[in-house]
Amino acid sequence: VEVKIEVVIPEKERSKEEMSPNGKASPMIYKVNGTARHYHLEEHPIASNHYHNPKDMVEASVCHVKDLENGQMREVDLGCGKALLIKESGEFHAVGHKCPHYGAPLVKGVLSKGRVRCPWHGACFNIGTGDIEDFPGLDSLPRFQVKIEKEKVYIRASKQALQTQRRTKMMAKCISLSNYNLSSTNVLIIGAGAAGLICAETLRQEGFSDRIVMCTMDRHLPYDRPKLRKWLFLQSMDSHPEQIALRPKEFFCTYDIEVLTEMQVAAVDIKSKIAVFKDGFNMEYNKLLIATGNTPKALSCKGKEMENVFNIRTPEDANRVVKLATSKNVVIVGASFLGMEVAAYLAERAHSVSLVELEEVPFKKFFGERVGRAVMKMFESNRVKFYMQTEVSELREQEGKLKEVVLKSGKVLRADVCVVGVGAVPATGFLKQSGINIDSKGFIVVNKMMQTNIPGVFAAGDAVTFPLALRNNKKVNVPHWQMAHMHGRIAALNMLARGTEISTVPYLWTAMFGKSIRYAGHGEGFDDVVIQGDLDELKFVAFYTKSDEVVAVASLNYDPIVSKVAEVLAAGRTIRKRDVEPHLFLSSFRTGDMSWLTGKGS
Repeated sequence: VEVKIEVVIPEKERSKEEMSPNGKASPMIYKVNGTARHYHLEEHPIASNHYHNPKDMVEASVCHVKDLENGQMREVDLGCGKALLIKESGEFHAVGHKCPHYGAPLVKGVLSKGRVRCPWHGACFNIGTGDIEDFPGLDSLPRFQVKIEKEKVYIRASKQALQTQRRTKMMAKCISLSNYNLSSTNVLIIGAGAAGLICAETLRQEGFSDRIVMCTMDRHLPYDRPKLRKWLFLQSMDSHPEQIALRPKEFFCTYDIEVLTEMQVAAVDIKSKIAVFKDGFNMEYNKLLIATGNTPKALSCKGKEMENVFNIRTPEDANRVVKLATSKNVVIVGASFLGMEVAAYLAERAHSVSLVELEEVPFKKFFGERVGRAVMKMFESNRVKFYMQTEVSELREQEGKLKEVVLKSGKVLRADVCVVGVGAVPATGFLKQSGINIDSKGFIVVNKMMQTNIPGVFAAGDAVTFPLALRNNKKVNVPHWQMAHMHGRIAALNMLARGTEISTVPYLWTAMFGKSIRYAGHGEGFDDVVIQGDLDELKFVAFYTKSDEVVAVASLNYDPIVSKVAEVLAAGRTIRKRDVEPHLFLSSFRTGDMSWLTGKGS
């Protein structure tokens, strides 16, 4: 006998359930009815489903059962919103139709073995649950009920879910200890970027209900750092950091994730399990995550400390650069991702944009010479002037402000603003005497579970090297947004002793002049590039090979090819150089039959 019970919580009580245990917007003190209480997870269960008001529900017939073949997806309209209908292995599933990250249409993505991959940035979602399985992004997809009646497919969904197109997984809340000690925490996370935030959220999602403290040198709560340059510097000069916050302030209060801003850790005592802050404050921890990211390199020339010389690191930096550069002369040093994206944005706003780079071609080591030249040509057609194979020898000032940039070639450039993008170094100097294993370049060395050589100490994000399964477990550094998310999740799971190893395909993107280059894999050390399409028309796919094996792919205006390749590589299969020859690739792409992308070999 199966008994089903439906519990309806009144609105007032429901709002109380969604608040932190103390019912207040402060994560520092946890009290119920004025008395400190220790909640155990079994006492404070996590709800498996959101409560839905029947008036909020809508049901609609969306198609005939024979309208979709196995492996097909369709965007369907329920009247008050859309859903993504999927048929796989004879079963229908319905989830949100937009990627919660930046809103990409998932119907244009890649369906493979129970999950759909975003065509823009590679995030993956389970089609049965809607849960996010690979990143970037924080939220999962809403899942909708599907039923079949008289060979018609019906979807029943919440109107609210259809409108928001995202779902935050239910999370535990903190258990308050009596005799609460502000200088002690169970989990301390140094760094409040993507890796740190995902670690904290994953711990809560998995039922962890003890204290979590994040600390950051930044003055803001965790924010979407790529948007500093990828999304037009916050869209306008008057924008505020809250517009790119990864989570609102209320989120951290609700789930009792403490964030200490403008707090710098000066040292870590691994024997005593104490983090020593620059201001003298000490905090004990049980588990530690180091996710400090990197520090931008500075110029080494005369005048480097001058006013109007910037590294784009914070929202304030971005807004100030836009304000000062408008209708002025801008010099950008370094054809890095940051340098090129800043140049692309300022090209239409500044009087002139000059870019100085030591290499012969932008992105040569990453995208290869031919792709780099095509990108360079696009910039030149948009009024960006390149000064290649040279460096800055001096920055000159007039009345205390930047006036000229002098190159080693002898060229003198007029400059009102200088943006420096010459790379970065891992922010790990405070760990040199800690006993934590640091390599010769300053990166923290971790294993597949994001563990350092010290028990209970984990590291994640731009500051680490880790074994990449895609490249036969070679220790690599992958300083990209998506990878930081995955690092944070794996670290959290292994803090909980889950024994989970990292298994993901690096995925990144760069946006310039309204065009996005997408990239998947790890092409370091590639020895050949097989290019399909037309570089001059900026519609191409580039396959990066090493010893006859495709190790990475980049594309422009060829979606969703990069996501397709990422799925093959994620399955552990190998794509050979012969598999991407022009006669096979171009004809199959035109017809839409990409079945050749099954991968050969192991």
